[in-house]
Amino acid sequence: MPPLRADQWGQPEYAAFAALLNLPADKVPRAGSGGALDPLNFDIIGMLARHPEMARVFLGFNGFLLQRGELSGRLRELVILRVAHRHRSAFEWGQHVRLGAAVGVTADDVAALTEGNDGFDGTDRLVLDATDELLATGRADWSTWEALVDALGEHAAMELIFIVGTYTLTAMAFGTWGLQPQPGTAALPKRGDTA
Repeated sequence: MPPLRADQWGQPEYAAFAALLNLPADKVPRAGSGGALDPLNFDIIGMLARHPEMARVFLGFNGFLLQRGELSGRLRELVILRVAHRHRSAFEWGQHVRLGAAVGVTADDVAALTEGNDGFDGTDRLVLDATDELLATGRADWSTWEALVDALGEHAAMELIFIVGTYTLTAMAFGTWGLQPQPGTAALPKRGDTA
């Protein structure tokens, strides 16, 4: 499914992108303007904006998880990378290797993620084990939930569950629509391969 062309962007589509950016719609650069936030630079946005009302609500929610949530950026990115690897989402893997580097996810962490959880300890290990449990069973055991709350606080623990669900959803959508990784981003390693 191709992203919207410049001539297909209107007020509802700009409002959807604005929800992610936490800006008024009239402050979003116009499609084709060539700026850093030109909507045409983001195939993901151009695909989601094909349903602008749904995209506006979803991007507002996802923007909260990415920019305003209480779960640390490092833990958030470890979770997203695990979901991307398990669900074989090349687009999300490439994007979040880059985003993870900005919040302390190292190349060694990325390589270790492809091998399981043995390369992690402490809160990192707890969060990855919980992510695996959620992906495998669709829920976390109560003991896992209590350990997450003890380690992260209730709000961040809640966000972790929503991040796993959100990025499982996007992996399904982007896989179905054929969203390709952005040029220059890290390639999704095969299962068991290091990055």
